[in-house]
Amino acid sequence: MHEFAGYNMPIEYSGITDEHMTVRNGVGVFDVSHMGEFWVKGANALAFLQKVTSNDVSVLPIGKAQYSCFPNGKGGIVDDLLVYHFEEDKYLLVVNASNIEKDWNWCVENNTEGAELENASDWMASWLCKDLRLLKCYRS
Repeated sequence: MHEFAGYNMPIEYSGITDEHMTVRNGVGVFDVSHMGEFWVKGANALAFLQKVTSNDVSVLPIGKAQYSCFPNGKGGIVDDLLVYHFEEDKYLLVVNASNIEKDWNWCVENNTEGAELENASDWMASWLCKDLRLLKCYRS
């Protein structure tokens, strides 16, 4: 176990090859409960995400996710993230645990579209399955 963003995280369990083959041939679940979660909602949610992420969120069907990043406007990247389309005008951003505050501030500072933003990182935990389904529960 190694410390990461205030959590004890395993680097590997039985070995990288064994774990890779298990995910490829069976089931793989990646615990992202330590990561940050931001809800983006409302009529301006899509416009906001089109502005602050690198991929075309308009092609993302409800119930699907896409890997993306926050470009910094200077040829670099603020951070990478996952964008989930939950329902019409409702998205969930899953960001890196060590960058929750930085990513949240980036979103708030760049929300000129007026999307409804909610930092749910303190009360939401989630797990990412190999087919990118997000299983979620809520911290008490």
